Amino acid sequence: MPAPWSSHGTGRFEPSELGTLGERVVIEEGALVFNPAHVHLHDDVYVGHRAILKGDTRNELVVRPRSWIGQGCFLHSAGGITIGEDVGVAPGVMILTSTHRETPAGTPIIFGALELGAVEIGDGCDIGIGAIFLPGARVGSGVQVGAGTVVKGEFADDVVIAGMPAHVIRARGTLAT
Repeated sequence: MPAPWSSHGTGRFEPSELGTLGERVVIEEGALVFNPAHVHLHDDVYVGHRAILKGDTRNELVVRPRSWIGQGCFLHSAGGITIGEDVGVAPGVMILTSTHRETPAGTPIIFGALELGAVEIGDGCDIGIGAIFLPGARVGSGVQVGAGTVVKGEFADDVVIAGMPAHVIRARGTLAT
């Protein structure tokens, strides 16, 4: 069976092609944006070198004001991504919004239908280097996500999460001195 692949294009884009281009947005050299009409970068957003923003015709990728997307991040928005205001997303973070459904034994998994799940990151969060968000992940406002954390499920406001899978380490502001 031949593979049903087609090119997604180069990712090269003109800023004017974005669904939203706020004021004072910085997009560093080497950043790629696919389906730019479905990518919304609000005022004072920073997008680092070699970041890949994969907009998708099925949903939107929204980055609210004053948020920072680090170098080499990969954001795939088939299921939708919303990043709140004043969020720091460290280099190498991956945000994934789709997975393949279970297939019968003997059937290639990649031919399973896609299941989509929106990812939401609340205002004022800080996402540690190399964290991975899985489809359907939601973190409230002010959440600190540890480096390398795999985020699945939902987390309340103002907690520190880490691990694989992520779990609450403590509430913010309760660090012993």
